[in-house]
Amino acid sequence: MFSEKILKEMHRKGNIEVVCGSMFSGKTEELIRRLKRAKIAKQNVEIFKPTVDTRYSDSEVVSHDSNSILSTPVENSASILLLSEGVDVVGIDEAQFFDNGIIDVCRKLANKGVRVIVAGLDMDFKGEPFGPMPHLCAIADDVAKVHAICVNCGHLANYSHRLVHEDKQVLLGEKGEYQPLCRECYNAENNINE
Repeated sequence: MFSEKILKEMHRKGNIEVVCGSMFSGKTEELIRRLKRAKIAKQNVEIFKPTVDTRYSDSEVVSHDSNSILSTPVENSASILLLSEGVDVVGIDEAQFFDNGIIDVCRKLANKGVRVIVAGLDMDFKGEPFGPMPHLCAIADDVAKVHAICVNCGHLANYSHRLVHEDKQVLLGEKGEYQPLCRECYNAENNINE
């Protein structure tokens, strides 16, 4: 006779959900919302973020609106797999900052029946695909692209325009370093004529 726990494990269906978009589009807010709902449903939830992201908190995932949820900071993607034993739902914030191993980690977790919810920037400040995010979008069961509002014209924004002169790809920032822009305003700000 199978126990209730074994039957539950046998019928668990894993999946990968990706929430992507520009800065200030509500990615982390949506991640937190989904994770809190899973906790209300009494699911075993574990949340991870890269140790490099210390903007608001060392140990919490925090949205720009100051909504937060306790998380485990990790140095690399392999740590997520090691620390996810026995969980129902894994949340991963700022996935663009992880190594490419995050792709295989998400796939393995989903194949084991875990619901994996990933949030991250799909493009960097140059409008180029950011880190492992394009691949995560490709293997996801569900992708939600969220948008900010362009600070110049009020249309939907999907670009993170950098306000400071720094050429490195990773520059942690907030409203003083970035602003959301639509395609037209982003192109005008960056002298893109094509």
